[in-house]
Amino acid sequence: MAKKPMTKSQIVAHFAKKFEVSKKMAAAMVDEFCALAISETKKSGAFVLPGIGKSVIVKRKARMGRNPATGQAIKIPAKTVVKVRVAKAFKEAIVGKK
Repeated sequence: MAKKPMTKSQIVAHFAKKFEVSKKMAAAMVDEFCALAISETKKSGAFVLPGIGKSVIVKRKARMGRNPATGQAIKIPAKTVVKVRVAKAFKEAIVGKK
C-alpha cells in the first residue's frame, strides 16, 4: 500500500524545522507561495516553479461528445482549465529515464 501524501501541517513543520523558523512563519510562507502561484497564473497565464513544473491556463474549444449511458451525441461547451506540466528533470528524478 502506498504511503499517504504529506499534509499541509506536515509540510509546514518540515519547513519550520529545516529553516529554523516558527511554524506560524512557515505556514505564512506556504500560504503566500500558493497565493503568488494563483495570482501569477491568473495574470500572465503561467507560473513556473523551477525544477518541478509549470501551471498554465488552457482554453478548450467546444466539441461534440457522447453520453456514455445512452450513446446520444451531446455538445460540450468551451471552457478554461488549469493544467500543470511536470518538468523533465523532475519526472526523470522520480521514474528514471526510458
